[in-house]
Amino acid sequence: MNPADPGLAVLFADIAGSTRLYEQVGDTRALATVTRSLALAQDCAAAHGGRLIKTIGDEVMLVFATADQAAAAASEIQGRMSDLPPIDGVRVAFRMGFNFGPAIESDGDFYGDAVNMASRLVGLAKGGQIILSRATADVLSSRHRGQLRDLDVMTVKGKEQDVGIVELVWQDSADLTAMVARPKARTAELELRQGARTIRLNASTSSLTLGRDAQNDLVIADKLASRFHARIERRRDKFAIVDQSSNGTYVMVEGEGEILLRREEMLLRGRGEISFGHAREADPVLPLTFACIDSDSGSGGPRA
Repeated sequence: MNPADPGLAVLFADIAGSTRLYEQVGDTRALATVTRSLALAQDCAAAHGGRLIKTIGDEVMLVFATADQAAAAASEIQGRMSDLPPIDGVRVAFRMGFNFGPAIESDGDFYGDAVNMASRLVGLAKGGQIILSRATADVLSSRHRGQLRDLDVMTVKGKEQDVGIVELVWQDSADLTAMVARPKARTAELELRQGARTIRLNASTSSLTLGRDAQNDLVIADKLASRFHARIERRRDKFAIVDQSSNGTYVMVEGEGEILLRREEMLLRGRGEISFGHAREADPVLPLTFACIDSDSGSGGPRA
C-alpha cells in the first residue's frame, strides 16, 4: 500500500440509460456499444495523462495527476460521444463526476476522500453532464474555470459542511440553458425534546439515529420501537425523518393529522411530535417533540 497522495483527480464515467439501450437494441448490439464507449473513455484519458483503474459494469474509474487533466479528458470524452450517431434512436452518453484530493493506492485500486466524493458526484450527474466539487473547481487553471457554472450544494455523510457542486460545461455556450441565481440557503436547525433532554441539530449535523438499541444517538425506550428504528438527516436547510422500522413511525405536525411512515421519509416542518411503532394516542412513553428553528430570522421560532 502506498501512502496517501496529497493530490489526485479521480473521475468516474458512467453510461446513462444503458438499461434502455439493452432493452431497445438487444444484448449483443448494446454490449458492443458499451464496450466501444468505455474504450473511447480510456483512450481519451490516456491522451491526457490519465489511466484506467477499473471497469464496473457500464462505468469506468480513471485517475489523473491534476484536476486540469481530468477536466480536459472529461470534456473530450463528452464531445466525442456527442458526435456519435444514435443507436436505433437511443443516444448514448456518459454522466461524469470527478474530484481532486487525497487518495491511497492499494493493489491497483484507489481509496480515500477523493474517490468517495467522485463516486457521489457521478450519481448526481445527468447524461452528457460533468459534475465536480467547488473545492476541485478552485484548483483548476483559468483555462477551465471559464467553463464552470455553480449548480447547488449537497449534504454529504461524514462531512460537517455542505459541499458545493459545480458543472464543467463542455458544449458551445449557445446551446446551454440559462441558469438563474440561486438564493442563499437558510441555516438549518432542529430542536428535539424528550422529557428533560434537549438535542439541537444544526449545520454541523449530518444525521442522528433513533431506536431501542443503546448504540443509537437517541435511545427510544419502547418495546414497539425497532432496534434501529429511524434516522433524521439534514438536507441542506431542512431535516428529514427516514423510517427503517418494522412497525412504522408516526409523525404529527402541529395543526395537521398524523402521518404514518413505513420505509418512507418526510421533511419535518413547524412543530410536532414523533412516535415510534404506534400512534401518538397509544404512546406509553414521553413523546419526542420537534421544532424547526428559523435561526436566520433571529426570532428562534419555528418555520414551515
